[in-house]
Amino acid sequence: MAKDDLIVGLDVGTTTTRVVVAVVSAEQEKPSVIGIGSVPSSGIQKGVVTDVEETIQSVSSALDNAEQMAGMPIEHAVVSIGGAHVSSLNSRGVIAVSRADGEISEDDISRVVNAAQAISIPSNREILHVIPQQFVVDGQDGITDPLGMTGVRLEVDAHIIEGSAPFIKNLTKCVYQAGVSVEDLVYSPLSAAKAVLSKRQRELGVVLVDLGGGTTNIAVFEENRLLQTATLPIGSMHITNDIAIGLRSSIDVAERIKIDLGTALPDEVKKTQIINLRHIDEQEEETEIPRRHVAEIIEARLSEIFSLVNKQLKYVERSGLLPAGIVLTGGGSKMHGVVELAKKELRLPAQLGFPQALPGIVDDINDPAWATAVGLIFHNLDNRQIKNHHPSSAGLSSVGPTVHKIRGWFKSLMP
Repeated sequence: MAKDDLIVGLDVGTTTTRVVVAVVSAEQEKPSVIGIGSVPSSGIQKGVVTDVEETIQSVSSALDNAEQMAGMPIEHAVVSIGGAHVSSLNSRGVIAVSRADGEISEDDISRVVNAAQAISIPSNREILHVIPQQFVVDGQDGITDPLGMTGVRLEVDAHIIEGSAPFIKNLTKCVYQAGVSVEDLVYSPLSAAKAVLSKRQRELGVVLVDLGGGTTNIAVFEENRLLQTATLPIGSMHITNDIAIGLRSSIDVAERIKIDLGTALPDEVKKTQIINLRHIDEQEEETEIPRRHVAEIIEARLSEIFSLVNKQLKYVERSGLLPAGIVLTGGGSKMHGVVELAKKELRLPAQLGFPQALPGIVDDINDPAWATAVGLIFHNLDNRQIKNHHPSSAGLSSVGPTVHKIRGWFKSLMP
């Protein structure tokens, strides 16, 4: 099997590092998953590398597990990136169409996108994605692909995602030193959105909320346009910390209580239900805690997270106005009562987001926690299809925008 037939997604999260290995074949419409790897992350805080050696060890362990299952060496991977250092903004580019007959060429599209990203950013920041929201030809907006159209003035509204260059380099350095080359970097909520959101949801209006360990990532779509992305510096590990402080227990005990006995709905817990810490861990004191007290702690922290999500929705004037509602992914979304609380706090429909089905090893990755890792596979597959149609883009850098990748991003959102 040629190495080009392999697609590898590497999701380096705050609490868990996940790897998905898929193989592309002409016989199957979708890639087939042949290997996965999952290990607890170390050296990562809030999506940012804080210890290079520990991060390399976590990445290497996850890759080794995936290699053993796949039976093939992993040489390159598409890597997710997140963290509070990532930010976004909207920008507009305007150019005059170059050809005398007014026909818009790929060069014009490239120039207008370059004009949109010609923004002033500090020297220690780096652009990760430039995603067109719409093109405008001579005042006519809502155009998805202006190639071949006739006009005098070409404009583009673009969503620009950028991050801290040192943090980006630290992450890529860890992956390289684990023996794998970085094929592409993808902002985490965009990857998760590719895995779980349908085209109809993106058309109607939807917010993806990825509840990770150290951060919560969001992406807002409407009319197949990416309206807003954001990373909130708070995640499900903060819930564990709150429980540990509230119960005066160890972090490990707090995590077990959160997973096994936690709920975001205190009103559904009977007052007579008691948690004995000694029954959770023999090293803990004989302490009895009302289960409702734990639920109240969980509800308080999740309500804070959802209020920050709502703040982002208000920023784009979509608070309570997205018909397709909220799609929750990430490990934190699996806690009991999270969906119901999201409906209440955001006044929108809500559901868990499961990755699109892929052939092969599917049982283990049919989980909201695997959404980002699986989305990396779909992202890479889209890029390969774009390069097949535009061979001239094959030699261009994969990290950073090109006209073909940009148009591909936009087309992938279309119904």
